[in-house]
Amino acid sequence: MEAAEYRVWVRAPDHVRPADGVDYDQAPTEPPPPAPKSMVREALGERRPSGWVLAKAREEQGPARRVLHAPDCEEAPQGAPLLGVEQALNVAENPGTRLCALCGCAQELTPMLSGFDYIGDT
Repeated sequence: MEAAEYRVWVRAPDHVRPADGVDYDQAPTEPPPPAPKSMVREALGERRPSGWVLAKAREEQGPARRVLHAPDCEEAPQGAPLLGVEQALNVAENPGTRLCALCGCAQELTPMLSGFDYIGDT
Protein backbone atom coordinates (compact mmCIF):
# COMPACT_ATOMS: atom_id res chain seq x y z
CA MET A 1 0.00 0.00 0.00
CA GLU A 2 1.32 3.43 -0.86
CA ALA A 3 0.10 6.68 0.65
CA ALA A 4 -1.07 9.04 -2.04
CA GLU A 5 -2.93 12.31 -2.47
CA TYR A 6 -5.85 12.49 -4.86
CA ARG A 7 -7.43 15.70 -6.12
CA VAL A 8 -10.70 16.19 -7.92
CA TRP A 9 -11.65 19.32 -9.81
CA VAL A 10 -15.36 20.06 -10.00
CA ARG A 11 -17.13 22.82 -11.89
CA ALA A 12 -20.04 24.80 -10.52
CA PRO A 13 -22.98 24.59 -11.08
CA ASP A 14 -22.71 21.16 -12.76
CA HIS A 15 -21.15 19.37 -9.79
CA VAL A 16 -21.53 21.64 -6.76
CA ARG A 17 -23.68 24.47 -5.47
CA PRO A 18 -22.71 27.19 -2.98
CA ALA A 19 -23.56 26.84 0.69
CA ASP A 20 -25.71 29.63 2.09
CA GLY A 21 -23.71 32.31 3.95
CA VAL A 22 -20.26 31.30 2.63
CA ASP A 23 -18.00 33.79 0.78
CA TYR A 24 -16.39 32.25 -2.30
CA ASP A 25 -14.46 35.31 -3.53
CA GLN A 26 -11.09 33.67 -2.67
CA ALA A 27 -11.96 30.22 -4.05
CA PRO A 28 -9.64 29.09 -6.86
CA THR A 29 -11.20 29.10 -10.30
CA GLU A 30 -8.52 27.13 -12.17
CA PRO A 31 -7.47 23.52 -11.58
CA PRO A 32 -4.42 23.07 -9.34
CA PRO A 33 -1.11 22.02 -10.93
CA PRO A 34 -0.54 18.28 -11.23
CA ALA A 35 0.79 16.59 -8.09
CA PRO A 36 4.52 15.84 -8.18
CA LYS A 37 5.56 12.30 -9.11
CA SER A 38 6.08 10.05 -6.11
CA MET A 39 9.75 9.70 -5.08
CA VAL A 40 9.15 5.99 -4.55
CA ARG A 41 7.76 5.62 -8.09
CA GLU A 42 10.69 7.66 -9.44
CA ALA A 43 13.22 5.40 -7.72
CA LEU A 44 11.53 2.07 -8.46
CA GLY A 45 9.99 2.87 -11.82
CA GLU A 46 6.61 1.69 -12.98
CA ARG A 47 5.06 -1.36 -11.33
CA ARG A 48 4.51 -4.51 -13.27
CA PRO A 49 0.93 -5.49 -14.07
CA SER A 50 -0.75 -7.34 -11.22
CA GLY A 51 -1.63 -11.02 -11.40
CA TRP A 52 -0.02 -14.11 -12.85
CA VAL A 53 -0.42 -16.10 -16.05
CA LEU A 54 -0.15 -19.82 -16.69
CA ALA A 55 1.80 -21.31 -19.59
CA LYS A 56 2.32 -24.83 -20.86
CA ALA A 57 5.85 -25.99 -20.05
CA ARG A 58 8.23 -26.86 -22.84
CA GLU A 59 9.48 -30.45 -22.80
CA GLU A 60 13.04 -29.45 -21.91
CA GLN A 61 11.78 -27.83 -18.68
CA GLY A 62 11.57 -31.13 -16.80
CA PRO A 63 8.55 -32.83 -15.25
CA ALA A 64 6.49 -29.65 -14.81
CA ARG A 65 3.55 -29.48 -17.20
CA ARG A 66 2.72 -25.83 -16.50
CA VAL A 67 4.69 -22.72 -15.54
CA LEU A 68 3.33 -19.74 -13.62
CA HIS A 69 4.69 -16.33 -14.74
CA ALA A 70 4.26 -12.64 -14.01
CA PRO A 71 2.24 -11.12 -16.90
CA ASP A 72 5.18 -9.09 -18.19
CA CYS A 73 7.64 -12.02 -18.18
CA GLU A 74 9.25 -12.60 -21.57
CA GLU A 75 8.34 -16.30 -21.20
CA ALA A 76 4.65 -15.60 -20.46
CA PRO A 77 2.12 -16.32 -23.21
CA GLN A 78 0.58 -13.22 -24.74
CA GLY A 79 -3.14 -12.77 -24.14
CA ALA A 80 -3.35 -15.40 -21.40
CA PRO A 81 -6.00 -14.71 -18.75
CA LEU A 82 -4.73 -13.08 -15.55
CA LEU A 83 -4.99 -15.12 -12.37
CA GLY A 84 -5.60 -13.44 -9.03
CA VAL A 85 -3.49 -14.33 -6.01
CA GLU A 86 -5.86 -17.04 -4.74
CA GLN A 87 -6.11 -18.68 -8.16
CA ALA A 88 -2.33 -18.47 -8.61
CA LEU A 89 -1.70 -20.08 -5.21
CA ASN A 90 -4.13 -22.90 -6.01
CA VAL A 91 -2.35 -23.55 -9.31
CA ALA A 92 1.10 -23.25 -7.68
CA GLU A 93 0.28 -25.96 -5.13
CA ASN A 94 -0.14 -28.47 -7.94
CA PRO A 95 3.01 -30.65 -8.28
CA GLY A 96 2.79 -30.33 -12.07
CA THR A 97 3.28 -26.55 -11.85
CA ARG A 98 6.63 -24.78 -11.69
CA LEU A 99 7.03 -21.13 -10.61
CA CYS A 100 9.15 -19.02 -12.95
CA ALA A 101 12.33 -17.74 -11.33
CA LEU A 102 13.15 -15.47 -14.28
CA CYS A 103 10.30 -13.02 -13.61
CA GLY A 104 10.18 -13.28 -9.82
CA CYS A 105 6.96 -15.30 -9.62
CA ALA A 106 8.73 -17.89 -7.44
CA GLN A 107 10.04 -15.22 -5.06
CA GLU A 108 6.60 -13.65 -4.72
CA LEU A 109 4.47 -16.75 -4.25
CA THR A 110 6.77 -19.14 -2.35
CA PRO A 111 6.46 -17.29 0.99
CA MET A 112 2.67 -17.47 0.70
CA LEU A 113 2.79 -21.19 -0.12
CA SER A 114 5.35 -22.16 2.52
CA GLY A 115 4.47 -19.66 5.18
CA PHE A 116 6.88 -17.02 6.36
CA ASP A 117 8.46 -19.19 9.09
CA TYR A 118 11.24 -20.41 6.81
CA ILE A 119 12.62 -16.86 6.40
CA GLY A 120 14.08 -16.82 9.94
CA ASP A 121 15.54 -20.34 9.61
CA THR A 122 19.13 -20.35 8.41
